[in-house]
Amino acid sequence: MDIIIKNSLGKSISYQAYRDLVKQLAKDNSTTGNEKTEALINYTKLNDRRMKRWDKTIKITDEAINRIGAFKEPMTWLVITESWCGDAAHVIPVLNKVAELNDNIDFKVVLRDENPELMDAFLTNGGKAIPKLIMLDNNTGDVLNTYGPRPSEATNYVNRFKAKHGKLTPEFKEDLQHWYNTNKGQNIIDDLIDILCELESSVCL
Repeated sequence: MDIIIKNSLGKSISYQAYRDLVKQLAKDNSTTGNEKTEALINYTKLNDRRMKRWDKTIKITDEAINRIGAFKEPMTWLVITESWCGDAAHVIPVLNKVAELNDNIDFKVVLRDENPELMDAFLTNGGKAIPKLIMLDNNTGDVLNTYGPRPSEATNYVNRFKAKHGKLTPEFKEDLQHWYNTNKGQNIIDDLIDILCELESSVCL
């Protein structure tokens, strides 16, 4: 596991470099990942616009800023993604905004299809769901926690629908996009603070 994570960190890029990559891919009518279908290319274009909007509009309360800033242990947040992933376009800008609030958090991005061993080590219910955030202790290299692919409320929303209908429909996926737009990243922020609370009590004071 240590070697897999180390190798993936070596291929990781900053959030800004990832944003630049997605922006260029959108211009070039391309996408990340092993498949370059028209549908995935169109999702990449849509996600470039989504992330640009979230980068400008995410709001974090003063209380949340103080609690995030209270975390004192050096960490790396390594997130697995692809440019075509709808959930990632909503989630990753919020993860980055939170990481920017604490100098002890180093935020890195890797692509799923370029890091198959890493993805296989961090499956969600047996699936290669993204985005997947891996929180690493910089001093020990230990995996402290993981997060994703969706925030807690969206996960519950999806699970209830699957239990009732068996699979996600296009209509439901559209409803989920509306949920993200209405929630404005607040559920993600709350989830991350809860995780930081578990890791360091000072965040919860």
